[in-house]
Amino acid sequence: MPGLDQPLELARALIRCPSVTPDDAGALDVLQTALEKLGFTCHRVLGDAPESAPIDNLYARLGTAAPNFCFAGHTDVVPVGDREGWREDPFAAEVRDGRLYGRGASDMKGAIAAFVAAAARFLADRQDSWDGSISLLITGDEEGPAINGTRKLLDWMAAQGERIDLCLVGEPTNPERLGDMIKIGRRGSLNARLSVIGTQGHAAYPHLADNPLPRMITMLGRLCAARLDEGSAHFQPSNIEITSIDVGNAASNVIPTMAEAAFNIRFNDSHSSDSLTAWLREQFNAVGGEYVLDIHVTGEAFLTPPGDLSALISGAVETATGRVPELSTTGGTSDARFIKDYCAVAEFGLIGRTMHQTDEHIEVAALDKLTEIYEIILRRYFAKVKEK
Repeated sequence: MPGLDQPLELARALIRCPSVTPDDAGALDVLQTALEKLGFTCHRVLGDAPESAPIDNLYARLGTAAPNFCFAGHTDVVPVGDREGWREDPFAAEVRDGRLYGRGASDMKGAIAAFVAAAARFLADRQDSWDGSISLLITGDEEGPAINGTRKLLDWMAAQGERIDLCLVGEPTNPERLGDMIKIGRRGSLNARLSVIGTQGHAAYPHLADNPLPRMITMLGRLCAARLDEGSAHFQPSNIEITSIDVGNAASNVIPTMAEAAFNIRFNDSHSSDSLTAWLREQFNAVGGEYVLDIHVTGEAFLTPPGDLSALISGAVETATGRVPELSTTGGTSDARFIKDYCAVAEFGLIGRTMHQTDEHIEVAALDKLTEIYEIILRRYFAKVKEK
């Protein structure tokens, strides 16, 4: 296991694979090679649902006994954008002034390298036997449509009788400093497209037409005026954001046939996508007229209540950093929304300040500290298992 207990070189090797969704670009090969050196049994699972690009995924497990402690994450990354804006090549994985630069350094190839290094340290320093298993659930489709990624891998695991007992996702949860925040849930996300249908006509003869725009304005006004809730015990208030209004009308004297708008609702555990869809139709029906409402739900709100898992992670973070992390449900969605149907899940990773940005980077010291935190988590978890 020489070298694998230090996360930097594995993180650099992963970053050098330009694995922009849906391309793997060799990232899973790099990871599988490292894990097999530690004794993990690796399975590559292809997600090939026809409605999305095929995705290569990896499930690796060390041990056969329960309980199974799972690290989860993704090797795919978002596009780099304007390469000329980067001070370093986004896939060169250069280290400058104690910082590792590259697309995926923060989100989340650094955390995956820390998973492996923590497991290597845990295994190398064992003075006695240990009961249980360690696994990694790694997808290449978290930044994309998430159709052929974690969901397909979880389906495969269930069909194989593979059970995970709890899961730590390595998303970059910390806003400013390592130890700031653990995510114990996520808000749901509902994307909607509203098409209000009228009848085209001349602006000088409105009685011969049906202008959809006044109805659209009234409908959207009802959304803007609404306050869905005041928040809940672990969630901030739900919010509606109108993201596009489109008519496509180049003529000032023509009443358009149709107006379209798009909006997103980030909702807490006071709602479900079904209850919100019913509420939206009530609002639009009250205005009247013909409309079409298309809904796409990327995830329901969920919560892993504070308990053994959050206490395990918090204790390790406090030991390593001296900070007591906030238990939060803020931010966007993650693949934890799929894993929560199988076991208790929480998220803790690196600092997310530069994720998806030009010059994405992490502090090498933070990468080392995250490895220490993950190692403490493994030691304490399996020590408790042995006590039982």
